[in-house]
Amino acid sequence: MTRHPETPPGPNMVWVPGGEFQMGSDHFYPEEGPVHMAHVDGFWMDKAPVTLEAFARFVARTDYTTVAERDLDESQYPGVSPEDLAAGSLVFKPTAGPVDLRNPGHWWHFVKGVHWRDPYGSGLTPPGYHPVTQVAFEDAQAYADWCGKSLPTEAQWEFAARGGLPGATFPWGNVLAPDGTMLANIWEGDFPWRSTRVHTGWYTSAVGSYPANDYGLFDMVGNVWEWTRDWWQDNHRVADQSACCAPSRLEASEAGSYDPDLPQIRIPRKVLKGGSHLCAANYCERYRPAARIPQMVDTATTHIGFRCVG
Repeated sequence: MTRHPETPPGPNMVWVPGGEFQMGSDHFYPEEGPVHMAHVDGFWMDKAPVTLEAFARFVARTDYTTVAERDLDESQYPGVSPEDLAAGSLVFKPTAGPVDLRNPGHWWHFVKGVHWRDPYGSGLTPPGYHPVTQVAFEDAQAYADWCGKSLPTEAQWEFAARGGLPGATFPWGNVLAPDGTMLANIWEGDFPWRSTRVHTGWYTSAVGSYPANDYGLFDMVGNVWEWTRDWWQDNHRVADQSACCAPSRLEASEAGSYDPDLPQIRIPRKVLKGGSHLCAANYCERYRPAARIPQMVDTATTHIGFRCVG
């Protein structure tokens, strides 16, 4: 266990003591296995995902322009029409009824002009105490650099999310809703069309709306997926980077799935952790510390955010 330093590198951070733990899971999705021993040294971590308010301060002081606010570089996307290179991002839109869950194009739509201030294309900005979304990996890294921090590794993130409960399914234990109380912002109901949770106008919830884990960390599962700095590998055994790439946002912008008629542009992927408000029992049981998915580094969405470590 790493000695606890006296001063955190920034406000609203908690000390995670570090140590050895069993990383991954063999009980849910194949990319989470195999379970193996991992070690992390102690580190400071943001108590909650970076908020809109905090990200706005960063933008105001640096004049930073996020990836979603920039037109794509034509030289990096040969053969793509200028219309498809316009600034914008992916927005979740619920469907009118049940759909084929194998095709995310039913609920993900590329919308021009969408960015972190207007994540849904509605012209409205969520309250400042909600997590910032529509941030690509480069945006999260830029914020971390500005703060003098970094993005967590996958192992750091998972160790922290477990909250000192080795082998537990969730950050609080093995029961999703003990005593009938939901402890994270996830999709309750039939995804992607019927939500039984009472919404306040936004799918994200204010950070700290649900109890912290035993390390004092909020929203380690649910609310928003969070960027890590690790490159994606298909499981914990893969030792090379041959699986680091996936179709870019251009493949998802229209059909939401592979289309052989679209340019096949390979984009590096990073690991996302934690699940989000769009994870549901009937579709994506990834509101767990061991859960992991790949995300293209050039793509932002309405359900991806981040937090920093120091």
